Amino acid sequence: MVDLHHHLLPGLDDGSKDLETSVEMARMAAEDGITHIVATPHANGRYAFEPEVIAERAAALRTALAAEGIALTIATGCDFHMSYDNVQDAVAHPRKYTLNSTEYLLIELPDHGLPPHLSETFYELRLAGMVPILTHPERNPTLQMDSTRLAKWMRDGMLVQITTSSVLGAMGNKAQKMAHQLLADRWVHFLATDAHNVKSRPPRMREAHDLVARRYGADYAHSLCTANPQAVFDGKPLPEQEDPRNLFDDSVGEPWWKRLFVKKGVAERE
Repeated sequence: MVDLHHHLLPGLDDGSKDLETSVEMARMAAEDGITHIVATPHANGRYAFEPEVIAERAAALRTALAAEGIALTIATGCDFHMSYDNVQDAVAHPRKYTLNSTEYLLIELPDHGLPPHLSETFYELRLAGMVPILTHPERNPTLQMDSTRLAKWMRDGMLVQITTSSVLGAMGNKAQKMAHQLLADRWVHFLATDAHNVKSRPPRMREAHDLVARRYGADYAHSLCTANPQAVFDGKPLPEQEDPRNLFDDSVGEPWWKRLFVKKGVAERE
């Protein structure tokens, strides 16, 4: 399994506090069946995003994992917050903040409320060559009350990641209810741990994967935990997806994923 949202690197944000904790988190992840992790420290007003420091911490962690015999492939990215400065810098440097230097950008909304003009900002990021992935919308109180804006963003090309602990109920009843509604409607593209430590927010994916497999099908669970995030990790288009329910007008005809991910050859012929 591939975890695209993980606060694994030590001493950068409210995630791992030191290298020892990072190694233990990595050990837990590997034992749970995770093979690839994108370490995504916060990039916001509180935690400075410094690519050189991130690269150094990632290199030190890879060395420590090799010494411990922990088989994990580690890449870097960030948990991108939508401040004006961040957005302008990302537009100017489209691969600075993305996951594993691909076109995919992991975006976190504010904890409370939704700023105006988000749709325009998402469009600006897409124009700059990035594919937004919205992280844990099921935990946003405004979207919990009304998912209309999420539906619009998805119709415009937004991808969605929900948290494994939300699926299991550890993030509260409202987050769990919305997570399962999104899963039932096939609005989710990725499960990720959003791990911060080894106790309250551990790096575990298997239990949520198995629950999704039982309720929504083994193929869908595989897509969310392996096939889709592996495509992102490798910087490739997502594989063919199930059509979402209650999102597009079924009379449109062409599947939604074909409208979002047109193959280059087809585009050139047109």
